[in-house]
Amino acid sequence: MLDQLPMAAATPPANAVVVGVDTHKQAHVAVAVTRLGARLAACRVSADQQGYAELLEWARSLGQVEVFAVEGTGSYGAGLASYLRRHAMRVHEVSGVDRRKRRRDGKDDTLDAESAARAFLAGTALAVPTSADGASEMVRQIKIARDTAVKARSATLIALKTLLVNAPSAIRERLEPLSDRALIAQCAAHDLLTVQTPADSVMHAVRAMARRWRCLTEEITSHDALLDELTAAAAPTLRAAFGIGVDGAAEMLIVAGDTPARIRTEAAFAKLCGACPIPASSGATHRHRLSRGGHRQANAALYRMVIVRLRWHQATIDYAARRTAEGLSKRDIIRCLKRFVAREIYRGLLADHAKRTAALGTDDALQMAA
Repeated sequence: MLDQLPMAAATPPANAVVVGVDTHKQAHVAVAVTRLGARLAACRVSADQQGYAELLEWARSLGQVEVFAVEGTGSYGAGLASYLRRHAMRVHEVSGVDRRKRRRDGKDDTLDAESAARAFLAGTALAVPTSADGASEMVRQIKIARDTAVKARSATLIALKTLLVNAPSAIRERLEPLSDRALIAQCAAHDLLTVQTPADSVMHAVRAMARRWRCLTEEITSHDALLDELTAAAAPTLRAAFGIGVDGAAEMLIVAGDTPARIRTEAAFAKLCGACPIPASSGATHRHRLSRGGHRQANAALYRMVIVRLRWHQATIDYAARRTAEGLSKRDIIRCLKRFVAREIYRGLLADHAKRTAALGTDDALQMAA
C-alpha cells in the first residue's frame, strides 16, 4: 500500500518531474523533484506489482514525468524498471553513491531517493538499464547455474584428493597415482557393503564424492548444450567470428544485455569490458594505464579470445609480429588486441540486434495482416 511520508507540502509546478527511487527487497522509496531542483513529495510503496502501479500513479499525479532515476536496476529494482518500461516510462540507472554527501547528511531511504533524482539532474545518472526479458537474461541465468556447478565440481575433486592424503597407505598408494578421470571412475565403481574400518569409511566418502562429481559433470554438459543453442540463435555473428566460442559469446551477451544499442559507442563498450586506456598523468607528460573497472568476466573472455587468435589466427599473428618489431611488449600487444576484439564484438552485437528487431517487426506486420 502507498504510504505518504511526512514532509513539507509543495505545489507541483507545471514543468517536468524527475522521480528518484531507492529500491529495497520489501519496499521502494521515491522522491519527486522538479527540473529546477525543487523537492515536491515522497512516498513509500511495496516492492510488488501493486506497489509499482501505485508509484506510477503517484508520480503522474504530480505532473508530466520526465524520467525515473532508479537505484539497483540489476537487483531489487529490476522488477520496477521492467514495469516502468512496459508502461512507456523513461528509466535511468543510478549506480554510484556520493559518499561525501552521505557522511555529511546521514543515511536515509528518502535522502537516497532524492540523491538519485538529483544525480540525473546533475548528469551523472544517464545510464540506460538493460532489459531483463530477452535472450541475454536467459543466458545470464543459465550461466550462473553453470558457473556454480563448475565451482562445486572443482571443490569436490579437491576434497576427494585431500581425503586421500590421510587415507590408509594401501588405498593412498593405489589411488593417488591415477589421473583425475581414472580416479573418479575407480572411486565411483567401488562396491561397498558395510562400514566397519577407517578404510571402509574412506572408500564410502570418496565413492560419494566421485558420484557427485559425475552428477555435476552431467549438469554442466546440459547447461553447455543450452547455452550453445541460445547464443547461436541470439548472436550468430559472434559465434561465427574466429576464437569466440559459447562461453565468450555468453559473457558478451550478458554485458551488452538485450538492448546493446543503449551502449552508444564501441569505445563505451570497451570501457564496459575494462579494455580501454584511461589517463594516468597530468602536466607535460601524457601517460595512460589500463582500466581496472568494467565487467571482469567479460575482460577475461576477451583475453581468452586474444590468446586463441595469437595461436591460430594468421592476421593476428602477423599483427603481433609487426608490433613486436616496433618494440611493443607482448603485454601491450594483448591490450591492443583486446581493444580490437571489443570493437568487433560491439559491431557484431549491434548487427545481430538489428536483425532480431527487423524479424520481430516483420512478424508483427504479418500478424496484423492476418
